[in-house]
Amino acid sequence: MGKQTTVTRKNSPPIKVYCLPEEKDLIESNAKAAGMSAARYLREVGQGYQIKGIVDYEQVRELARINGDLGRLGGLLKLWLTNDERTAHFGDSTIRALLGRIEATQDEMGKIMMSVVMPRAEQ
Repeated sequence: MGKQTTVTRKNSPPIKVYCLPEEKDLIESNAKAAGMSAARYLREVGQGYQIKGIVDYEQVRELARINGDLGRLGGLLKLWLTNDERTAHFGDSTIRALLGRIEATQDEMGKIMMSVVMPRAEQ
């Protein structure tokens, strides 16, 4: 019985692309901005995939972190609604206003995250 060979990219024939040095630099720069190798970048572009910059995902990650912080702050504010002596000087209206503000900020952040992850189709 013969040894069966698995087809992988490494043992498949490459496609050569001739380009000028400035074109090569631009391709490598775009690949780096997208967080991928030049080979992967060219492979995905060549197959019709839309390349999204890594910056977008970093922004979403940061927004998600802030959203989590706001959620934790909301949890603390909810604790303050209890009759704890340490929080007796906080009025209900102040705490409820802060909770409302936190929820509004979370909603707005959710909209921003969606606009980054799923941008509107170009018209």
